[in-house]
Amino acid sequence: MIQLYSYFRSSASYRVRIALELKNIEYEYKPIHLVKSGGEQNLAEFKVLNPMGQVPCLVDDQMILSQSMAILMYLDEKYPNPKILFGDLELRSKMIQVSEMINSGIHPIQNLSVLNEIQQRFGLDSQGKSEWARYWIHRGFQAIEKVISETAGEYAFGDELCIADLMIVPQIYNAHRFEVDMAAFPILGKIEKNCLKLDCFKKAEPSAQSDAQ
Repeated sequence: MIQLYSYFRSSASYRVRIALELKNIEYEYKPIHLVKSGGEQNLAEFKVLNPMGQVPCLVDDQMILSQSMAILMYLDEKYPNPKILFGDLELRSKMIQVSEMINSGIHPIQNLSVLNEIQQRFGLDSQGKSEWARYWIHRGFQAIEKVISETAGEYAFGDELCIADLMIVPQIYNAHRFEVDMAAFPILGKIEKNCLKLDCFKKAEPSAQSDAQ
């Protein structure tokens, strides 16, 4: 059985959980608490699996894989029903573009490790950290809203779920945590509303996980 090392509030792990549920892949949930005991991701036994000390980490027999984009693409090749990357080259590339706008352009700048580091280095308080996160999420969402205005239907690229939707909803989860005003992003808001009606999103949602607090 596939094992997924995950933290309930990790948006990168959330993406992978959605894919596993969407594809009806049975898996074992292995919680890694990113705060308790200095962060269980820093334990030596976990770093054997992922030297970066990050979640998610997926183990599929002898295959050990970290980084959510790599995991999502692996799952889509090995378990192609339903596909989350589909269509012609141009469409697939646009889906990856939007995914990477989140994966590379927003998420790393506002994740827990970065917020903790800027707090230690520059003395930001909780309000300052939240303002930092809000700025980068808002900036990224402005760009994404513009890009998907040309493609959106029920979801980011028409009326069929794709990899971009699996990235968007967890990032909006973070946006809510940091009190980003989502009224400025009606297309993203519509996508979130439509996605959260689906069982795969409900089962993957942070509060539904065994380690939720």
